Amino acid sequence: MRLAKYLASAGVASRRAAEEIVWAGRVSVGGVCVRDPAREVCRADEVNVDGVRVVPEQARVVYAVNKPAGIVCTARDPQRRPTIVSLVPAGVRLYPVGRLDIDTTGLILLTNDGELAHHLTHPRFGVEKTYRAVVSGAPVRERALRALREGVVLQDGRTAPARVTRLAADTLELTIREGRKRQVRRMCERVGHPVRVLERISFGPLELGELRPGAHRRLSATEVLALTNAGRGDRRRPAASPPVRGRSFAASVRRAARRPAEGR
Repeated sequence: MRLAKYLASAGVASRRAAEEIVWAGRVSVGGVCVRDPAREVCRADEVNVDGVRVVPEQARVVYAVNKPAGIVCTARDPQRRPTIVSLVPAGVRLYPVGRLDIDTTGLILLTNDGELAHHLTHPRFGVEKTYRAVVSGAPVRERALRALREGVVLQDGRTAPARVTRLAADTLELTIREGRKRQVRRMCERVGHPVRVLERISFGPLELGELRPGAHRRLSATEVLALTNAGRGDRRRPAASPPVRGRSFAASVRRAARRPAEGR
């Protein structure tokens, strides 16, 4: 097994992050520093990261978390802000699958399975993420909807086509297969409708449902299997009727409505 994959399967980090750890010279095999992520290793090898022995093949765990605003999606934060990992006292080392920015709420996954995290976040697999956004400049016209559906040009290139539904004059539901930084916010701003409130309501086949803000739950084996298979040729469209707004989204909308216009 390649070293980066070995580290990912042991829950050290996602595969891409594991490659960076190796390149940084933080990994040794048999007491010798290794900087090649493709180095072949086996269970009998002594692999250390920062001097700590890596134990392979931990039991895989995946948690769904309803991220509140004000939480950062990292395992540790140098500014000592509350982190998403601190919301789940799992007893094992977890890290977030992708990120939501500090103001965005909703569904995020935590796991110790680097291979699963790699599959869910790598653009090659195109796993869908669905967001609900309340935007400024209502009503959102058909021209803006068409631009979002066809792809808009951002600083880092044109976005892939998105599925977009107008739920209300100022509320959109967007499904994307990419994962660029602040992508939904930048897309909406590009078509003249900056986002006021943003919530992720699904990740692949998994929906946020009635999970309360700040709460978490461990996924079942069936749910984890569905995530593992997500993006593998499944192009089914979601049901036409939009899911019911969760408690956190409704509260966020009320808060946004009370803000002064110049602060939005």
